[in-house]
Amino acid sequence: MFFARKQTQLVAPEETLPGRTERWFNLHDRHLALGTPVVTDEAPAGMEVAVFGLGCFWGAEEVYWQLPGVWSTSVGYAGGTTPHPSYEEVCSGATNHTEAVRVVFDPSVVSYAELVKRFFEVHDPTQGMRQGNDVGTQYRSAIYFTTPEQEQVARELTEVYAAELRRRGLGEITTEIREVPTYYYAEDVHQQYLVKNPNGYRCHANTGVTFPEMA
Repeated sequence: MFFARKQTQLVAPEETLPGRTERWFNLHDRHLALGTPVVTDEAPAGMEVAVFGLGCFWGAEEVYWQLPGVWSTSVGYAGGTTPHPSYEEVCSGATNHTEAVRVVFDPSVVSYAELVKRFFEVHDPTQGMRQGNDVGTQYRSAIYFTTPEQEQVARELTEVYAAELRRRGLGEITTEIREVPTYYYAEDVHQQYLVKNPNGYRCHANTGVTFPEMA
């Protein structure tokens, strides 16, 4: 019972795991679906970066690498305290991280607003510390903005979608919206997982509600 409780609520920062001082594994140089770099700490000129948490990052990353205008994606951990955590540590609920997708995109081809709309349509932002049968703080919904403009768009579109969910009698949005925290790349086995395992697990719990048309 104690373990289950911990899995569905964040722990005090001072109680999180100590982590490591640096990344402790190697990453594949090239994105297996897009052919671009996986590690994109410095995005190319003209590109922007978006970071989202929308449940299990295997299927979430696939959603974004398929969008025209997305240059590269990676999966990692964000929003917690533990530096350079492992997948097992994040899944223990003792790091406060959520599973995240980092998207490098060309805003002349795909807008940040389109990425946010897709975010809301492909997961359920009302479920708190879970997505479908996946339960735990690492599955919470999150938008981590990288610019003030992104924050404005994220908050405005969240209100639009929340109003549509209320109109339909569905739950309140629980999505965490804040400035992008430190992003830690996940281990290589998790990067482009569904290229390596085409029949692998995809969690796409969602409300079934298409983002409404906006004037």
